[in-house]
Amino acid sequence: MNKKRREKVADAFELVRKVQELLQEVKEEEQEALDNLPDSLRDSEKGEQMQEYVELMEEAEGYLNDAASVIGQI
Repeated sequence: MNKKRREKVADAFELVRKVQELLQEVKEEEQEALDNLPDSLRDSEKGEQMQEYVELMEEAEGYLNDAASVIGQI
């Protein structure tokens, strides 16, 4: 692989890391908002949707970790 392509791979790696950081931040904020909901709302449709968002972000984090790991080997 030439220098230019290696640089592009390095850029891709940095972008994945940046996305990981942003997603982690949003997930933590959403989890905090969910944790601060009154019990009556936590079991509501809104609370369930918030929990689903947190779970989806956790799933996405796993995929991003996998991607970063693979890209890091290049």
